[in-house]
Amino acid sequence: MFFMEETEEHFGLRSTRVGYGMMVVSTYIGIYYNVVICIAFYYFFMSMTDVLPWTYCNNPWNTPACVGMMDSHANATLANATGGLAAAAAAAARGVAQEVVNRTKRTSPSEEYWKHYVLNISDDIGNFGEVRLPILGCLAVSWVVVFLCLIRGGQVVYFTATFPYLVLTILFIRGVTLDGAINGIKYYLTPQWEKVLDAKVWGDAASQIFYSLGCAWGGLITMASYNKFHNNCFRDSIIISITNCATSVYAGFVIFSILGFMAHTLNVPVSDVADHGPGLAFVAYPEALTLLPISPLWSILFFFMLILLGLGTQFCLLETLVTAIVDEIGTDWIIRNKPVVTLGVAIVGFTLGVPLTTQAGIYWLLLMDNYAASFSLVLISCIMCICVMYIYGHRNYFKDVEMMLGFPPPFFFKVCWRFISPVIISFILIFTVIQYKPITYNDYVYPNWSLFIGFSMAMSSVICIPIYALYKISKSPGATFRERLRNACKAHPTWGPALKEHRTGRYAPMASGPEEGMEARPLQEKEELKEKEELKEGEEVRERKEEVCLTIQQGSNGSTNTHNTPSSPTVA
Repeated sequence: MFFMEETEEHFGLRSTRVGYGMMVVSTYIGIYYNVVICIAFYYFFMSMTDVLPWTYCNNPWNTPACVGMMDSHANATLANATGGLAAAAAAAARGVAQEVVNRTKRTSPSEEYWKHYVLNISDDIGNFGEVRLPILGCLAVSWVVVFLCLIRGGQVVYFTATFPYLVLTILFIRGVTLDGAINGIKYYLTPQWEKVLDAKVWGDAASQIFYSLGCAWGGLITMASYNKFHNNCFRDSIIISITNCATSVYAGFVIFSILGFMAHTLNVPVSDVADHGPGLAFVAYPEALTLLPISPLWSILFFFMLILLGLGTQFCLLETLVTAIVDEIGTDWIIRNKPVVTLGVAIVGFTLGVPLTTQAGIYWLLLMDNYAASFSLVLISCIMCICVMYIYGHRNYFKDVEMMLGFPPPFFFKVCWRFISPVIISFILIFTVIQYKPITYNDYVYPNWSLFIGFSMAMSSVICIPIYALYKISKSPGATFRERLRNACKAHPTWGPALKEHRTGRYAPMASGPEEGMEARPLQEKEELKEKEELKEGEEVRERKEEVCLTIQQGSNGSTNTHNTPSSPTVA
């Protein structure tokens, strides 16, 4: 799918209404993703202290249930320093008691800092409460950074794409040298075979790979538009896909080595400290960082890495929306004032993100993440694959790829595009629907009306595709529905490479074309036309040969008569 999207840009995929669905998905992701970045900004700023604010339980926002890991270490150290068997026994008893609390109702300082201070989370998704001003300020900073980087040409993406690898390596070296790191890595590498039959796992995995590679939300098509027409996108697709998967695996070692150290320190299984979603980035991992020497430094590095990774994605999202607006409207003013369009999109994105900075914002963020940008990504990819392979035609598409690359796509990709990918994606979609479970956040169960909003967001990005298809069929010529459908599925006469200099071969200019003598015909029509031209040329050649033969014959007859004429009198 990654390879397919890279090749389709130069053949005008953005003009199809699948692109509208991608644009809607990019809008949803861009709204809530920048909120995640702004929270990383907030933690980054709050890490610039001598002691991380989520280290101890002596803060105004902490509850009696809070038990910090550093508190237990301090008690044990104090007992050993004062000496005495009674003091050591008392410290051990306290340690046992705290271990019991850890396994039952313990809440960590990082969890309470996240819930009660950063979010000040409300008790219901409908109870918005007040806007968290620190988060709102960081959201403004995030959008300003994204806007400034884009209008300067986006060269900063070279830094945001490479520097996180340096930070990952630093954290990896630190993590694997800690006690208990091997336990976390073993937990990370040990497969849980009972999860294989869980459709949610496959659905989440599909959504994650589509999300991480950027498939189906328009970013690939936007970035591919800056490539040369004959760029070897096959090679790029292989390199990027392998690098993406390798980076994800590498990041897993970084995360779980620290979590293994945390589990070793608490004397609990790794599964008890491992979390998912925002809880991993803003609760579990920050809590583990408090156990490290010079913990503010490691916290700064970690959240700086998250910021860079998030900004790299956000650059692509915003550029996708801006490019779609500029290309679709296409007026001279819009093209000349692209920075103004970028500013307008950034302002709208900031405004729509304000509700996510309220006390109920985390509920809405997770709702958008689970519905607006999960199921729809997979569905759009399935629709796109089927349309290209079975409506546009696999032979046409393979010829297009061969024109771009100079060689046909590999046989494996042909089989995947035509059969394997649509079947796998369809099965994932079907079993995800069958085994659907409503979203929850910790112990909070989302009400039905919020789930309806979630499904509405998911379908809003997909519904525009069949709506436009019905509109196209209704406007197509034909006496019956079948004729209209057949005409609607035909390639447009101007279909072909976006730039005229690339219209060669079967997309070569023709005098009968509707646009400046240009007409790009589908493969079958081209072949038929070629056969007709060859027959016509053959007839012309035969006619010329006949004319030449006739001329020679006449010339020969003329020369004979000329020689015979003077001799006639002699004969007479």
